[in-house]
Amino acid sequence: MKWKNALKDYQLYLKIERGLSENSIDNYSRDVKKLVTYLEGNNISISPISINAESIQQFIYNAAKSVNARSQSRLISGLRSFFSYLVFEDYRKDNPLELIESPKIGRKLPDTLEEKEIDQLIAAIDLSKPEGERNRAILETLYGCGLRVSELTHLKISDLFFDEGFIKVTGKGDKQRFVPIVNSTKKYINIYRNEIRLHLNIQAGYEDTLFLNRRGKQLTRAMIFTIIKQLAEKIGLKKRISPHTFRHSFATHLLQNNADLRSIQLMLGHESITTTEIYVHLDKSHLTSVIEKYHPRK
Repeated sequence: MKWKNALKDYQLYLKIERGLSENSIDNYSRDVKKLVTYLEGNNISISPISINAESIQQFIYNAAKSVNARSQSRLISGLRSFFSYLVFEDYRKDNPLELIESPKIGRKLPDTLEEKEIDQLIAAIDLSKPEGERNRAILETLYGCGLRVSELTHLKISDLFFDEGFIKVTGKGDKQRFVPIVNSTKKYINIYRNEIRLHLNIQAGYEDTLFLNRRGKQLTRAMIFTIIKQLAEKIGLKKRISPHTFRHSFATHLLQNNADLRSIQLMLGHESITTTEIYVHLDKSHLTSVIEKYHPRK
């Protein structure tokens, strides 16, 4: 079996069997491609069926010289998944990554914004321009609903159930969930729809896409990043933020206001509660107040 064929089969498996998104498939594939590039660059002729742990360990050791522990851990995880697939399909008897340990890394806490910083970013939007109303609606939706950037760009008008107080969100692996939407967010989306979007020359295929660029097509992830970066520069914000920062802030502020983790998990679309638990570590003062309020020995 050649690497090219093995990778193609693996990508098909990730898409059909595991239902992963194109972005996730690209990330998993990238790890395997790095290994192939290393083998070719060092004139090592060995197939995915016959490669052993020693060869992979040498590759990881070489990669560790130029990447941090977190990236190294991600690389090992990606390769372990690929070889697990080969074992699953009976191409191999063993996974050469089984005895290779990932480096110990601390849990990375996500960056968050304070409420006043979110207000400042939104206030900095130039509403005199047509895209201003759109950008305000985008930031309000990111923060008000805790969406991933890909979920925002793929949001449809037909996903808006304002009368019921929900929006339908398509997340990772095309899994759908309903997220509550507050009145203020609904208001800004409606302003954009009725005053700006209505007058766009919408291109075929994007009639149902909510947020559009000036050419009437779906906004890209990169454009959302650019909008937020420019606003941060405009108000002199020193934090490094991205669309995902609004999602982290959404979860953190809910927790600070005593929302329960299970509800936050459902709204974020996390499969495991352990993923949501990272927000517990963000605000030690909140944890202290919980102990003082609820513990019988206070």
